[in-house]
Amino acid sequence: MRCVSPVSIITLLFILSSFILILFAVLELWSGINPLKTTDLRSRFNSIMESVGLLTIAVASLELGQTILDEEVLRRTKMSFPTRVRRFLSRFLIVVIVSLSIEFLVVVFELIHEDPSRLPQASTVGLATAALLAAWGVFIRLNKSAEELEPEAMQEVKGEDIKIKRDELNS
Repeated sequence: MRCVSPVSIITLLFILSSFILILFAVLELWSGINPLKTTDLRSRFNSIMESVGLLTIAVASLELGQTILDEEVLRRTKMSFPTRVRRFLSRFLIVVIVSLSIEFLVVVFELIHEDPSRLPQASTVGLATAALLAAWGVFIRLNKSAEELEPEAMQEVKGEDIKIKRDELNS
């Protein structure tokens, strides 16, 4: 009997969490657009923005689950450890940066109308996101030389990418 790995369980939990968050987002969206509910426009707007925030987190959760699935389960990786870490970290940072950017916009829209005095605190999320993006750029720049030291590992990774995409299309 084959044992289920902890990584597979974590991947499933990420995916399950994202679907639950999508359900919550749909319910929140319905709360905002429900024509039978008598409420002011501000409450409707807040419900819709909350739905966007929930969807953002759901997409991040789904993307992280897919990243873990791709890198840890499907690949059963044969690439070198540094190459693997660089790929995983890059995929993870893309998800985090995009999610934080969208969440920052949602918070700004909400605070503009509710409590503009809290915008400086919210701007720290935007600044942190910008710092992460800059750090990721530095990381990629500094790792370019490491990729040149491992050209066969990068070719192997690209070959795996093509094989996985082909398998996904065929299924």
